[in-house]
Amino acid sequence: MAIEILMPALSPTMEEGTLAKWLVKEGDAVKSGQIIAEIETDKATMEFEAVDEGKIGKLLVAEGTAGVKVNAAIAVLLEDGDAADAMPAGKAAQAGTPAAKAEAPAAASAAAPPAAKSGGARVFASPLARRIASEKGLDLSAIKGSGPHGRIVRTDVEGAKPAAAASVIPAAVAAPAAAPAGAAMATGPSTEMVLKTYADRPYTEVALNGMRKTIAARLTEAKQSVPHFYLRRDIELDALMEFRGQLNAKLEARGVKLSVNDFIIKACALALQQVPSANAVWAGDRVLQFSKSDVAVAVAIEGGLFTPVLKDSEAKSLSALSAEMKDLAKRARDRKLAPHEYQGGSFAISNLGMFGVDNFDAIINPPHAAILAVGAGVQKPIVKKGEVVVGTVMSVTLSVDHRVIDGALGAQLLTAIKDNLENPMAMLA
Repeated sequence: MAIEILMPALSPTMEEGTLAKWLVKEGDAVKSGQIIAEIETDKATMEFEAVDEGKIGKLLVAEGTAGVKVNAAIAVLLEDGDAADAMPAGKAAQAGTPAAKAEAPAAASAAAPPAAKSGGARVFASPLARRIASEKGLDLSAIKGSGPHGRIVRTDVEGAKPAAAASVIPAAVAAPAAAPAGAAMATGPSTEMVLKTYADRPYTEVALNGMRKTIAARLTEAKQSVPHFYLRRDIELDALMEFRGQLNAKLEARGVKLSVNDFIIKACALALQQVPSANAVWAGDRVLQFSKSDVAVAVAIEGGLFTPVLKDSEAKSLSALSAEMKDLAKRARDRKLAPHEYQGGSFAISNLGMFGVDNFDAIINPPHAAILAVGAGVQKPIVKKGEVVVGTVMSVTLSVDHRVIDGALGAQLLTAIKDNLENPMAMLA
């Protein structure tokens, strides 16, 4: 029986993608796990693996097609013994034609899994697995997938029983649902009103890509729904700059050069250990506190940004953090990060000091409870032992989610970060 290959959801926030490249052609035999396409999500270009075996009967979406909705049919796979005329009626229309556009929503609707019991989290399953589950009356949200990235495949549902699905305990916290791509545009003046206002002025219209839509929707939602408050401190960097220079001189032979940002990551990671109640995230109806410091760091790329996560940062050396951050930043700019490398964490750092910004307020990226906005280190007059001297001072602002961290707790966290940076040698103890 012919099987529709659907546009996969390659990240929790993905609602549509671009089919960048086909790695197979019509008539090719494919095996489970074989890479058949490259798909651009709102964050990265990722490889798409076949889940079932068979022969490519028809490619429904052409290379380079943007805006393909998740769960829309992109190709037809014929199983052994199937003839070309076994393809679903009407699915042979090329992407972009009226027929294809009209049927894509129907395909998405037919392929949609039962709502997850944990609160609506998306279920990843192959079309064949969905069909078998429907025939057997199984709840896909209660079945653990063994396919790529936890995808539910045929073997997972063939041996499952309806009673077994009901006995599985749902996850304590559901994955956060992706904000609608147009949510950010729903606030403020309408498109028509803005176009009318500037009708007599020359302009160039720039279409929003998937990343920009996601950033707009998530941060609009965050600013509206997260009760932010802000704590500000000045941090003296003279001791750190001197210590950094000494370390870099000794590490030069190994090709290691530590940046101020590496020290900031380490200082925040240790501060989360020193103030463990602040190492937490908001999970809807509860707070999750962590024993490890997973710190996300904002990386600017063309058209947007990534926040790759350095896990277990408190246990890593400065040189290890430096090497890992350089690797993550490079792959972020090349859009080669895997979802697990930029999802998660409980705390984030956004450093605009390298761009000459003195200070700013950053927006929390849910479900994180805080983000540190880092400004430039500049020379200022400061008072030491009753005398005015010139010192290098860096201004930082801690944006805090009041649902998770109260004022006093936030102040303790920021004080710990400040103490770590002003006494850098202690971070190696």
